[in-house]
Amino acid sequence: MPPYERHVFVCINERPDDDPRSCCSAKEAKEIRARLKKMTQEAGLGRRVRINAAGCLDQCAHGVTVVVYPETVWYGGVTVDDVDELFRSQVVEGRPVERLRLRHMRKPDDA
Repeated sequence: MPPYERHVFVCINERPDDDPRSCCSAKEAKEIRARLKKMTQEAGLGRRVRINAAGCLDQCAHGVTVVVYPETVWYGGVTVDDVDELFRSQVVEGRPVERLRLRHMRKPDDA
């Protein structure tokens, strides 16, 4: 099987409720990942796109954090309501959703 065209990692890290850093799991990360997986399968992209759970991506203050490779596009503050747009734009069309991008995680050559 050839490598995936896109590999999407959704942070589902869990921390104790009293941790000041919070965590992505407390912000519906598992639901976001499940929706992305479902949409990938429904679109017939299961062999071309992989949706994975990730441990801590070290962006707790910006969660739910999602990163997409090979483009290396980092997203923060992703909600369940953002999933359809993120899927259509980034996963299917390869266009980043600018309003969700983590600006400090951009590569120097990004626009």
